[in-house]
Amino acid sequence: MLGQWHTFQLFTLVLILNLGGCASWFSDDSVEPAVHLVKVEVVRAKLLEQRFILHFRIDNPYDSDLTVRGMEYRIHLADMLLTEGEHEHWFTVGPKRSAYFKVPIRTNLWPKVKTVVKLLKKPNQQIPYRLEGELETGLFIAHYVHLERNGVIIPADLTPE
Repeated sequence: MLGQWHTFQLFTLVLILNLGGCASWFSDDSVEPAVHLVKVEVVRAKLLEQRFILHFRIDNPYDSDLTVRGMEYRIHLADMLLTEGEHEHWFTVGPKRSAYFKVPIRTNLWPKVKTVVKLLKKPNQQIPYRLEGELETGLFIAHYVHLERNGVIIPADLTPE
């Protein structure tokens, strides 16, 4: 019985030491992965439903692979919440590399049509947007990267000629 107890203690110690090593992968103050909204593609724009594809780029600053599990996001157009949701899609970004991924979204802007029309009156005028959320990374232990990006879109760039 005593031999089994020592084996259990040794196993627990090894497990704790290994988990501590995994946690230290992200405990330093190095640069976090960066997420950029690079393009908004209009798929369909009807009265009560609009479909878009959001194109994102993730930059991996690490010397090792970055496993991405998914992303929770909120996108504001000016002061209006355009969309929010979760995208669960696993992929790997190589060391010191970037990867692109697409998130299909559906929204209904009808309740906010007055605000949208006001924003679109001048199609060449820039409209500020804000991306917020969390990127979930890590192969075995989840690590959450807080996202907050600001930028502008030009409505004329989104409409086909």
